[in-house]
Amino acid sequence: MHSTLELSELHDHISRLFMAGMPGPRLDSGTLSLIRDRGLGGVILFKRNIVDPLQVATLCNDLQEAALKYHGMPLFLGVDQEGGRVARLGEPFTRFPGNSAIGDGPHSEEMAAVFGRVTAIEMRLVGLNMDMAPVLDVPTGPVDQHLQGRMFGEDPGRAGDLGRIVIKALQENGVMAVGKHFPGLGKARLDPHEHLPTIEADQQEIETINLPPFQEAIREGVSAIMTSHALYPSLDSHCPATLSYPIITELLRDRLGFQGLIITDDLEMGAIKKDPGVAEGAVKAFEAGNDILLICENQRLVRDAMDSMRNRLLTDESLLPRLHQSVDRVMVAKAQFLKRRESVSLEEVNRYFKDKA
Repeated sequence: MHSTLELSELHDHISRLFMAGMPGPRLDSGTLSLIRDRGLGGVILFKRNIVDPLQVATLCNDLQEAALKYHGMPLFLGVDQEGGRVARLGEPFTRFPGNSAIGDGPHSEEMAAVFGRVTAIEMRLVGLNMDMAPVLDVPTGPVDQHLQGRMFGEDPGRAGDLGRIVIKALQENGVMAVGKHFPGLGKARLDPHEHLPTIEADQQEIETINLPPFQEAIREGVSAIMTSHALYPSLDSHCPATLSYPIITELLRDRLGFQGLIITDDLEMGAIKKDPGVAEGAVKAFEAGNDILLICENQRLVRDAMDSMRNRLLTDESLLPRLHQSVDRVMVAKAQFLKRRESVSLEEVNRYFKDKA
């Protein structure tokens, strides 16, 4: 680990694990630098990055062109497109009512399939390849406002069935699905964007209510699972799930047998940012077993976290096999869903949305 080549390879491997936000609707110098100089693994888009379908397609083309030019490897390009109130792609993209409306509706399975299929077709059309959906949390009692309307319902079996249908439809149409928020936020009474919730559920409740939808998602071959920033004392009394080796590696990876990508929720959320902080949180999340480290806004924190990861790996080379495992998972997912292809066709985008209108 002492030659320039080896240090450079370490640098590249670490950077592939990071997925970052960007400030605006066009490729900016900061984001270009993260791609060119750091080898960033992916970008997540929010409403601040989205104007209309042609603009999104142009942005995705520019991002992928930069990634392929400098590193020969495409980016994960993700978005939260759950339907309902968490839908970053607004009209003229097809609007869907969200998980609760699907779960309560008379034709739930059909609605779930249509949501997954149409969402994937429109995302792929503009160059997006990862949907941070579906939510697989199961509510037990009143839930925090940030989760209202986002869950399929109180029946774990039904939530698993509808989640599986969405996952299948998304992935059959070329978009990676991300089940969230493991091991379940259905009992959260606080918003992890601001605070660290404690989920007061015993192991039996977690086994019978929280886990079944995730187990169904794993059986369906879900590409990725996102972790929750919440404390589960019955599973780990010290660390929130995102930073917990017992929850991420021992439960999700080893006991449930999940072999896909494990993605953190945004490490800038208050639940992590307040303690231990974003950069240290990224390191701890990696050590716990996460493969992709998500930092959604402040790109300086992305660089700080990359540097902290590098320093940690240089001081403890026993972590290198973990790094290689995560990089291998990233490469497998990119080979499956991000095959090299022609740039997104702006003519096709224009024609699709014109005909749709």
